[in-house]
Amino acid sequence: MDNRAEIREFLRTRRAKLRPGDTGLPDFGGIRRVPGLRREEVALLAGLSVEYYTRLERGGMAGVSENVLEALARALQLDDAERQHLLDLARAAGPAPRAPRRKRGQVSASLQRLLDGMTEVPAFIRNGRLDVLGINALGQMLYSEAFVSSERPVNLARFCFLEEGAHRLYPDWQVAAETAVALLHIEAGRDPSDEGLTELVGELSTKSEEFRKLWAKHDVRLHLSGYKDFRHPQVGDLHLALDSLLLPAEHGLTLTAYSADPNTPSETRMLELIELTYAGARRQAGRQSVVSR
Repeated sequence: MDNRAEIREFLRTRRAKLRPGDTGLPDFGGIRRVPGLRREEVALLAGLSVEYYTRLERGGMAGVSENVLEALARALQLDDAERQHLLDLARAAGPAPRAPRRKRGQVSASLQRLLDGMTEVPAFIRNGRLDVLGINALGQMLYSEAFVSSERPVNLARFCFLEEGAHRLYPDWQVAAETAVALLHIEAGRDPSDEGLTELVGELSTKSEEFRKLWAKHDVRLHLSGYKDFRHPQVGDLHLALDSLLLPAEHGLTLTAYSADPNTPSETRMLELIELTYAGARRQAGRQSVVSR
C-alpha cells in the first residue's frame, strides 16, 4: 500500500463529508470546486497553518505529534474508528517504521481446541485481511456458502465480492460489503507493507466494480460488537449478536462469535442449526462404533 496516497485520500474524503455549517464556520455560499470543507477551513478548525495542513493532506505525516493528530481528528469530527485509523496512518508514515511482526498463517492447536469447545455458538478466528484461519463446526455450518470453494483459507472479502453465495448468505449484502471494505482499510492503515493485503485489494479492484467504488470512499469502522444478518439455506433468516475479541498474544488475529438473543425466532433457528451441525457427527460416530465391534 502507498501510505502517502492512503493519507491523502483519507483526509480528502473526510473533509468532503463536512460543510461549514456542520462545524460552526460561516458559509458565505459561492461555488465550491470540491464538496465539503476547504483546506483552509480545516486548518482553521485544527489551529494549523494552511501550509502545514496541506503538507499533511499530501501524505507528509512523518514525525507529526499526537496533539496535532488529535486536533485534526476533532476538526474533521472523526469517530473512534476514523481517529484510530488516522493514528495508524501517521505511525506507518514514520521515517523508520519498525518491521511488522510476522503474520501467522494458522491458529495454534490450543486456540482451535477453544473454538471446537464452543459448541453452541458459531465462532472463527481471522486475520486483518479477513482470512478465516480457524473455525468451529457450527461456524462452518453457518458460513457453508463460503466453504463451497476448495480454496483455503477462505477469505471473507473475496467471498463477499466474487462469490454468488454471498448474495444468498447476506440478506443485506451492501452492509456486509461495506463492512468488509472498512475492515480492509483499517488493516491497510495498520500495516501498509502487508504484501498479501496489497495483492488482495488489487485482485478485488480488478474483478469487482462495487469493490472499487467502496474502496475509493476510504471509510473505516470498528466491528467489535453489534448484529449481523444471515440467510442460511436450511434454517432461514438469523439475526445474531456479534462479538469480536482481539487476541493480544496472536498479533493481528481476531476471534468472532455469534449468538442469538433469547426467546427470539433466531434462537429457535440457531438450535436447528446446532442440530444440523452435530447430527451428522453423531451418525458418523455411530457407524464407526458399529464397525469397531
